Amino acid sequence: MITPVSSTNELTRLAARIRLHAARMVGIQGFGYLGQALSAGDIYAALFGSGILRPGHDRFVLSPGHYAVVFYAVAAELGLISQDELTRYGLDGALLEAISTERTPLIDIACGSLGQGVSGAIGLALASRFANDDRRTFAFVSDGEMEEGQVWEAAMFASHHMLDRLTVVIDANNSQVDGPVTFVSTIEPIADKWRAFGWQVEDVDGHDVEALVKALRSGMKGKPLVVIARTDILGRMKCFPPTVDGHFIELDPPLLQAVIAELEAAHA
Repeated sequence: MITPVSSTNELTRLAARIRLHAARMVGIQGFGYLGQALSAGDIYAALFGSGILRPGHDRFVLSPGHYAVVFYAVAAELGLISQDELTRYGLDGALLEAISTERTPLIDIACGSLGQGVSGAIGLALASRFANDDRRTFAFVSDGEMEEGQVWEAAMFASHHMLDRLTVVIDANNSQVDGPVTFVSTIEPIADKWRAFGWQVEDVDGHDVEALVKALRSGMKGKPLVVIARTDILGRMKCFPPTVDGHFIELDPPLLQAVIAELEAAHA
């Protein structure tokens, strides 16, 4: 049984530790998906650390598989996996792969192609309804996935069936592999689009754990919930040079040490 973190300060420190674990994991190979942990660290601290999502009871869908690093970090912090496993992240034969697969522990659905997570989460939410259980289903998705038509088909289906135990959390960090999301395709206004599809919408600062917890607890009877978390791909950290591509970061030893130092100061 995990004891939820009750204070905002403790959740903020948890987010810093999540980012610190992620930096050390990505530092093993010197490159990888660190930006995803920097942008989503507060989201995962709020979702898992506050007890809103109950691991082993509620369902969790990781739609963008390259965010696995932030899930591993929070799972280790909560004692769900050994912290020793983090030292083998991304290595050949390791349990914790750089991109989540069907082998990834503790994730109910780990998706491949982007845009599939909401559909999978709907299946789990419907199964819980048919079983008459009290489990909630959470789907974590990236903002670039809003470019996929399947997301909007799923959104329409969920609201039609009034799946009010389904929550979608969007990391709106304006980053994808081909550049800023706003450069690749205009997806705004995201909030208005989800409202038009019949969802309860909470649009918050994704680095404000108090606002995130409040939004995640704000379910409305008869409507699925989407929390749009506005984040920065580098987590508003100051040590990165302006030329760094946050989607896939190369960490040479001096930059890695600067990242770790800034995160250790935030954790203190």
